[in-house]
Amino acid sequence: MASSTSSATYDIGIDLGTANTLVYARGKGVVLNEPSVVAVNASGEVVAVGLEAKRTIGRTPSGITAMRPLKEGVIADFDAAEQMLRALMKKALPGRRFSRPRVVICVPSGITGVERRAVVDSARAAGAREVHLIEEPMAAAIGAGLPVDEPVGCMVVDIGGGTTEVAVVSMGGLVTARSVRVAGDALDAAVTSYVKKKHALDIGERTAEDIKIALGSAIWTPVDVDEEGEPERRTTYTVRGRDHVNGLPRLQEITEEEIREALAEPVEAIVRAVHHTLDDCPPELSGDIIERGIALTGGGALLRGLDRRLRQEMGVPVRIADDPLDCVVNGTAKCVDEFASLHGLLTGAKEQPRRTVRL
Repeated sequence: MASSTSSATYDIGIDLGTANTLVYARGKGVVLNEPSVVAVNASGEVVAVGLEAKRTIGRTPSGITAMRPLKEGVIADFDAAEQMLRALMKKALPGRRFSRPRVVICVPSGITGVERRAVVDSARAAGAREVHLIEEPMAAAIGAGLPVDEPVGCMVVDIGGGTTEVAVVSMGGLVTARSVRVAGDALDAAVTSYVKKKHALDIGERTAEDIKIALGSAIWTPVDVDEEGEPERRTTYTVRGRDHVNGLPRLQEITEEEIREALAEPVEAIVRAVHHTLDDCPPELSGDIIERGIALTGGGALLRGLDRRLRQEMGVPVRIADDPLDCVVNGTAKCVDEFASLHGLLTGAKEQPRRTVRL
């Protein structure tokens, strides 16, 4: 394992998400949390990564393209992902010459062998000497503090950017799991589509995300008021976009009720995934879940009223995990720190030869 000396290799854990990538370095904590975006020029050279690249989305000049190398939780552009990983790993530990660290990376539970290989190859090409994969629902369960190694059933729903991971965990394994490619990005796309259809207004993905955060909800929730009688949360949002008919800039006021309607279909897909996973759960573990409930993790867990919606639909307790945005990276960090005892939860790739895969 890595030591803390200046010449040491820092073992690292990576939450390689569709929306954001978080990097944990053993002994240093989470050292990077930036968008999974890379900007390249016409010759394929990287000109920006992470937050700097995200700022260029929709605003790049001719010859520069800003892209997300991952779509729906898997690598869509191998070369861009490799360059992004290389740049973010260097950015995570500036000034340090890597001596090929051991890397633990989270992947969706439903990805194919080819997709797993693409993740491994990208990390190896970025400088890792040894790559291990952990399925996201397992990492989320560990990060949420669930007793994953005990003979009891625990259920976790991790709603990230590209996928929603639903799993029942017991005795260090996934008893039943479901990965659906409906999550934060699908919610943003639903907002974009709704605003265009209902108000003939074109908006960008950053604006759609802002609207989702401000107004999004999974179920009607009463609006609390402060001591002066003012609502404690925003119920309308003024959108800036381009008129789809005449192409001119325009302002449009959107209501919370409209956005709840826009999100209805993807939210229902998440609810169905949870329902189907519970259906597949062995009866003995179902009793544990009734007692222990469901833990929500990931950025999607913060969608207003989602925990209440699931509680009503499933009839079991539902709680939002502490620090839901960091549950996956925290679980990955624990696997890095306690590799000897937790390596059984990982998929090793140490002995596999490298080859290039394009999805």
